[in-house]
Amino acid sequence: MNYTERLKKIKLIVLDLDGTLLNDEQQVGQESKELIKRLIEMGVHVTFASGRLHSAIKNLATELEIQTPLISLDGALIKQHPGDTEIYHASIKRKNVVKAIQLADKNLLKIALCHADAIYYTEDNELIPQLVDKFGAKFEQIYSYDDYLDDTLEIVMVGDYRETIKNVASSLMFPFTFGLDTNYYKSHRNKGIYYIECRKNGSSKGSGLKRLQKHLKINMNETVVVGDWYNDRSLFETKALKVTVNNAVPEIQRLADIKLKRSNNEDGTAELFEMILKAKGK
Repeated sequence: MNYTERLKKIKLIVLDLDGTLLNDEQQVGQESKELIKRLIEMGVHVTFASGRLHSAIKNLATELEIQTPLISLDGALIKQHPGDTEIYHASIKRKNVVKAIQLADKNLLKIALCHADAIYYTEDNELIPQLVDKFGAKFEQIYSYDDYLDDTLEIVMVGDYRETIKNVASSLMFPFTFGLDTNYYKSHRNKGIYYIECRKNGSSKGSGLKRLQKHLKINMNETVVVGDWYNDRSLFETKALKVTVNNAVPEIQRLADIKLKRSNNEDGTAELFEMILKAKGK
């Protein structure tokens, strides 16, 4: 299918980072850097939708001269960039944080509490910095979670037994727990490791996209999303134009409108940026 007309109308580009815009060395390809600058100069909004903390993505946004709010922690936080004005902040209810900690202790899972600018863990969870896929995040060891139950944007639990992870995740879903969006998945880089992530109900990359569009007054027909991994699924369930890099997992590839020929390690996103510029006659 020819998407030239859709690409011509694009006003907002939303990029996953790990495995998509970034290569395995955590770098943006030179061609993508140059093309992003051209698109921004044309008035196109470019931003990130990442599972990372805001503090771990804002330096990259500055480097790329991005002037659009950033979606972090898979949609739990949307913050203006540059600046620190919050557009959306979804703290988990205190009682749900307590329940998650109790379940983690009972099932011998590691657990951490993600706040806007740091990930907190206790001595019993000292392996968290090595196990949690939150590149660039500030990890801080604390004596107890008691003083950190409020303002938690995401709960992360880690284990190496899939059935245990599945069962605990089920306990943190409706109808056993109200007010949480909970999912579990296999690690991107740690073999044999599984994660549970919990956020306030209604917080996902997809819902974050919709909130950002409302803020910018841009509709789905003017938006393109780019991803590669399971946590990008909610973006790919929207009516935005959906694009995958070549290394995307099959589940996400099946939902894509455009499948790029190059992988993240081959600066695949540059293909898309070229397509948009060409469609706009630039």
